[in-house]
Amino acid sequence: MFTGLVQAIGKVRFRDASQLEVSTPDSFAPGGFDAGESISVNGVCLTVVATEGGIRFDISEETWRRTALGRLEVGQFVNLERAMLPTTRFGGHVVQGHVDTVGTLVSAEEERFVWRLDAASDRYLIDKGSIALDGISLTVVSPQITTEGAEFETWIIPHTKAHTNLQDRRPGDPVNVEFDVLAKYVEKMIATRDR
Repeated sequence: MFTGLVQAIGKVRFRDASQLEVSTPDSFAPGGFDAGESISVNGVCLTVVATEGGIRFDISEETWRRTALGRLEVGQFVNLERAMLPTTRFGGHVVQGHVDTVGTLVSAEEERFVWRLDAASDRYLIDKGSIALDGISLTVVSPQITTEGAEFETWIIPHTKAHTNLQDRRPGDPVNVEFDVLAKYVEKMIATRDR
């Protein structure tokens, strides 16, 4: 489990049909990583399989298909977060690292970013609710349905922009989206009750 508070920005070193390798700053894990450790990479929970030179992950066909990781290129920035410890301060919201859908950045003007998802995603977009975009815990603002799909804004403070991959995001870029798990549980409970 993660909090959506990005701890470091890594850079894609290598990618092929079955693996992804990311370089990390020394400050991210001064003691190194353990094989089998879970790390959120752009909001996708991945398992460390090797640590020589960078951190390497095996990627299943399902993960490539359901996330935006398959569109990464060598040299691109990625958001990184290690799994939460029981003693960690919980500053974001519950993020599982299980991507629900892939969205698109529509526009980025100073602090205001506009995102688009498929129309069916609208039911999870609550004004002032939580959402994880590429693993970043953010607040949904002004969700609405348009002819293009479900759109909403996030307002990004300078610190978040400087310490995440949002610093080099451009309109049209894909983004991994994880909806608030509490909303999904409530939806399931209501659906079960109404049967």
